[in-house]
Amino acid sequence: MIDAEARILQDLGSSGNKGLVILLGDYVDRGSNSAGVLAHLRQPCDPRVKRIALCGNHDDTLSSLLDHPDKLDAWIAAGGRATLMSYGLDIDYLTSRSRSSLPNARLADLISEAIPEDDFLFLKALPVSVQIGRHLFVHAGVRPGVEMDLQSDEDMMWIREPFISSGPGLDIVVVHGHTASRQPSMGPNRIGIDTKAYATGVLTVLKIDGSSTAIL
Repeated sequence: MIDAEARILQDLGSSGNKGLVILLGDYVDRGSNSAGVLAHLRQPCDPRVKRIALCGNHDDTLSSLLDHPDKLDAWIAAGGRATLMSYGLDIDYLTSRSRSSLPNARLADLISEAIPEDDFLFLKALPVSVQIGRHLFVHAGVRPGVEMDLQSDEDMMWIREPFISSGPGLDIVVVHGHTASRQPSMGPNRIGIDTKAYATGVLTVLKIDGSSTAIL
């Protein structure tokens, strides 16, 4: 992330222009340093840019986890184990010490002790989408043909098909992540920039300047 921000600042150069950086979500469960990513995002960014962080499905799951402990096992299997390790909580070690599975209530207590409340509050406050002109920025996509005021947060954070194949079916261009590919993927009125950074090390930065787009 720091490297991507450096590319953006280098692109701005000494022009005096200010930039808007929109992040598409999944700051946790992806990679080995979720705690560090959230700590970074909670800090002020360079004054040359304004940063908007959108909510991904993994961020949403973590933010609501303590209210829904029944989801703990599924979350841990889907990347939560690495997130907890980044906060110094080794679930496998604790389980082996107890010689049995930890009850979800006890696990929820341990998570609430390990993860700062400010991180939970930060995740809960993340917006799901932002639209600038014809460009809609969102983690996963939209339900094709459904007007924006009728779209659900769940779809915008989780959807793949039929959005990936059909596009939004609206007079907008959707910039999204969630569905990974080796290279940025273009579809009908959509641009996917999830290049699986946690595994590939490639965090794609899409520059939009008026009607032109480029990969930095």
